Amino acid sequence: MNDRTLKMYNIAKEMYAELGVDTDKALEAMKAVSLSLHCWQTDDVGGFETPDAELSGGGIQVTGNYPGKSRSIPEMRDDLDKAFSLIPGTHRLNLHSIYGEFDGKKVERDEIGPEHFTGWVEWAKERKLGLDYNGSFFSHPMADTGYTLSSKDKTVRDFWIRHGQKSREVAAYFGRELGTPSIINTWIPDGSKDVPVDRMGYRSILKDSLDEVFAKDFPASEMRDAVETKLFGIGSESFVVGSHEFYMGYAMSRKKMVCLDLGHFHPTELIADKLSSVYQFFDEVLLHVSRPVRWDSDHVVILNDDIRYLTEEIVRCGNIKNTYIGLDFFDGTMNRIGAYAIGARSTLKGLLMAYLEPSAALKQFDAEGNAFGRLALLEQLKSMPSGAVWDYYCEMMGVPVEGEMIKDVLAYEKDVLAGRK
Repeated sequence: MNDRTLKMYNIAKEMYAELGVDTDKALEAMKAVSLSLHCWQTDDVGGFETPDAELSGGGIQVTGNYPGKSRSIPEMRDDLDKAFSLIPGTHRLNLHSIYGEFDGKKVERDEIGPEHFTGWVEWAKERKLGLDYNGSFFSHPMADTGYTLSSKDKTVRDFWIRHGQKSREVAAYFGRELGTPSIINTWIPDGSKDVPVDRMGYRSILKDSLDEVFAKDFPASEMRDAVETKLFGIGSESFVVGSHEFYMGYAMSRKKMVCLDLGHFHPTELIADKLSSVYQFFDEVLLHVSRPVRWDSDHVVILNDDIRYLTEEIVRCGNIKNTYIGLDFFDGTMNRIGAYAIGARSTLKGLLMAYLEPSAALKQFDAEGNAFGRLALLEQLKSMPSGAVWDYYCEMMGVPVEGEMIKDVLAYEKDVLAGRK
């Protein structure tokens, strides 16, 4: 432990103690936090179905061509190892179907199964990591119409139903092999650029298709299902079949998790405000943490107000053990490993700051109706030395502090990424 870091931490510890906050207890709580890192930041959501696979369509768009993206699964794993080494704590990896190991063979989406992920399971076992999963309902000729599970073409619809079923088999395989449930999220891009007429028809089809996807039961010890809501997207500005209301109703009636993505709502809506309502009716919730700037733009997460509000509410509600937090951004304009580090560390900083809140005092002001006292204490917290506690946590967990993290990422770029053409 660096002497300066320890000295600063002890000063911060004393200052927080005056507010009734035990910093050591907050750090113990942080050790239990496990984020799920999204694999697709390594290669701009291209995947490895074919040697020249690239993201196309489906309401998803990645911008930028910064040098050094991973070109193969071995390179991807090297980049992930580097990213994990920069993030304090023990975390997970979230895989999409398109990141299976296909050995140069063409494998259709409705044929992708556990056998294509044995290498990932071995990799995860070596690192004692859990694996989460997503079906890939985009970048495929069968998705070119803008509809998959809600398609009125039975051939298209049945293809994606089979893909969803096979995806759940993969997730259950992960859970069995790794001893930790795999969280499988189902998101589809279905919707219309202009105003449709038969909204009822598309949503009825989607409901029935999802019932077929989820028909087989798997033990909760192996996998947990989530369905992801969305307000709008690129190419589906006027109508998204899987809206917030649709999936809230579906998840509640079918006993599935609902997935809330920070980029999937109106810019003035806050997911933080939704959590205390959702927690009333759901035992578990999946969050996708991104940073929308315009539309669902999925910028690298930073410690902005949205993240502060979100992480504060998770901790205040006392439900973090039942909240699965996955990262979901993709930026090809910068060093991709650096993007991982910034996004994950910013999310963790938000949670640490939430654990450093004097919750008893704040709730007492709430109960007394003392709006001044509550607001004054919240403002005081903004200038408290949470950074000193964060640095101490990083060193305690064996990862670099902020300035050293920057040097570490730039060195990896020079030594590894620069050689990729």
